[in-house]
Amino acid sequence: MSDEDGVFGESVAAHYDASVADRSAPEVLTPTVDLLAELAGGGRALEFGIGTGRVALPLAARGVPVHGIDVSRAMTSRLAAKPGGDAVGVTIGDFATTRVPGTFSVAYLVFNTINNLTTQDAQVDCFRNAAAHLEPGGCFVIEVGVPELRLLPPGQRAVPFRVDADGWAFDVYDTATQRMSSNYVTLVDGRPEYEHYPFRYVWPSELDLMARLAGMRLRDRWEGWTREPFTHESRGHVSVWEKPAG
Repeated sequence: MSDEDGVFGESVAAHYDASVADRSAPEVLTPTVDLLAELAGGGRALEFGIGTGRVALPLAARGVPVHGIDVSRAMTSRLAAKPGGDAVGVTIGDFATTRVPGTFSVAYLVFNTINNLTTQDAQVDCFRNAAAHLEPGGCFVIEVGVPELRLLPPGQRAVPFRVDADGWAFDVYDTATQRMSSNYVTLVDGRPEYEHYPFRYVWPSELDLMARLAGMRLRDRWEGWTREPFTHESRGHVSVWEKPAG
């Protein structure tokens, strides 16, 4: 794993697309791109944590100019090698603070990427960075899960989410700090291999406050990209904050 690539070094990039193949299925990806293209209108889109281009490439194929920021050269090199990759601009850097030229109609973070920023300060900086890139009236979109603390009985910190013959995986929570990690143990040729990914979980109301600090306001919140209502039982949300037009 390359330190300069963060946790998404070559060892992760090599199998990343296969690991998220279900999220590239048309029933998942099409409504994602539909909403982002609608918010972009005739303007530009900026993706924080663009990775291998799962969302950016089909969005660009719709005619939306897309630029991305990502710390991982290993991930973005795979984007560049894909059909249409030469049409998507990429800047290497921390998306919480890295600036790129110009303004955008929509900035977005998908698939829990906001949690990759492992401090509250970095998450606040991310909202400010998004607002600085947006045109007046532009929108910032985040897709992220709701922290699953309801699954934790007293005295337990780990929540398993995969147990099978090939290995197991579990999330570990620290409710005092909002730190969490996803941990994977995979059996390869009978030997265990361990992967650990640190995150900071964040609540919807906390994100709304971060948006207010950045001068934006909540416009919409749904359970998912198909815009179903967000409820007490929702395990995730897609939220849209708007930068004032005036």
